[in-house]
Amino acid sequence: MQQSKYIKWFAVAATVGMLLILLGGALVTKTDSGMGCGRSWPSCNGELIPAEITTEVLIEFSHRLVTGAVGILILVLGVWSWIKYGHIRETKFLAAMAVFFLILQALIGAAQVLWGQGDFILALHFGISLISFASVLLLTLLIFEVDRKFDTDRLAIGNKLKFHTIAVTLYSYIVVYTGALVRHTEASLICSDWPLCRNDQFALPNNMFEWVQMGHRAAAGLIVIWLGYIAWHAFKNYKDQRAIYWGWITAFIIVLLQATTGMLVVLTKLNLAVALLHSLLISLLFGLLCYMVLLVSRSRVKKS
Repeated sequence: MQQSKYIKWFAVAATVGMLLILLGGALVTKTDSGMGCGRSWPSCNGELIPAEITTEVLIEFSHRLVTGAVGILILVLGVWSWIKYGHIRETKFLAAMAVFFLILQALIGAAQVLWGQGDFILALHFGISLISFASVLLLTLLIFEVDRKFDTDRLAIGNKLKFHTIAVTLYSYIVVYTGALVRHTEASLICSDWPLCRNDQFALPNNMFEWVQMGHRAAAGLIVIWLGYIAWHAFKNYKDQRAIYWGWITAFIIVLLQATTGMLVVLTKLNLAVALLHSLLISLLFGLLCYMVLLVSRSRVKKS
């Protein structure tokens, strides 16, 4: 019993830590602090602890420290959950995914520091961290036995909802990637208006940066409509299954907040707090969507 208590606290700490990694990486990008420690890694400007502390150094060095500390947490959690909860079918897979993708995102970050990477490769960095976060989050939900509390062993999900669950989750990753591409190509303010690039005229984008920005807006608009439809479907057909009913309603609320903060990022000219909230919301949405996929994988087919 005492061991169960400790692993629960450990799982919560690892989940919060992964969120800090995601937000820290977004902060590094949004403040252009990626070269705060120069072209040296894992040292900072050739020193174990930098002697000269600037804002850029503090942000980049803190992000590295958090990533290292949380990496140890996740490694321990992965091994611990593997041993204690290995009988749950998803545990070993999620533990391996969490550790693998955390290491992968750290290596991509190191490669960027040492040799530099193209914008299209860098845009993968946030998405890879997101997969690690989702894996840790699902591990935490398994450890807290959320499935039992919501009677998810009795779920019956129709083929239509199964299809939309998997498809929209995969599509959400495209939305994440296009959003990261906006940041890394420095296209965030290429369009000063919203929802159009320039509200006084309806025209196709004029250059690559406008295509990146407007492409992300179009992708984000589609996922709002898609999640709205799924939430409506769940509201209409799954009121007797709390995990499905509230899961999709929550997902729709989060995506509406996500779209709102995306608009405010443009209108406030990249206000840092709004931009970080934007990153936080997409992280929470992706984690929730991955949980819905897990529920789909466990359910039996509902006859409608």
